[in-house]
Amino acid sequence: MNAAIYPGSFDPMTLGHFDVIKRASKMFDRLTVSVLDNKAKNALFSVEERVNILREATKDLPNVTVDSFSGLLVDYAREKDIHISVRGLRAITDFEYELQIAQTNRLLSKGMLDTVFLTTSLEYAYLSSSGVKEMASFGGDISPCVPDFVAKLIYEKYNNK
Repeated sequence: MNAAIYPGSFDPMTLGHFDVIKRASKMFDRLTVSVLDNKAKNALFSVEERVNILREATKDLPNVTVDSFSGLLVDYAREKDIHISVRGLRAITDFEYELQIAQTNRLLSKGMLDTVFLTTSLEYAYLSSSGVKEMASFGGDISPCVPDFVAKLIYEKYNNK
């Protein structure tokens, strides 16, 4: 069985993330979407909220599970016995950053963790979680960026309707 991890902060999950999840779920027998618990970031949603959001969003994808982790991805991947990490790329600037992480993960895992890059679908190339949060904080329309139920949760966080 081939399995992969799609790690990220997912704060919040966007339609771009969901696009990568759907596409990766067709490539692998088992896909674990895992929320990084990064104490250094000031997140809009708690780890538990993000896990629940992703579980709701992926409930119709039977080979997708949602989890969370803290620490190094290579340690988490070793614990789960998964050897492939999936990462989405929007632009060349993403590639430079993600390539460094992929190479570091491969080094730290002694070659046991490889990274597969999926380029974003064009309709989501502009999306970023930070952009969604900024738009929502000013009451902007984020409906083209996130699932409807996620938009509602984000607006609640910012006390917008």
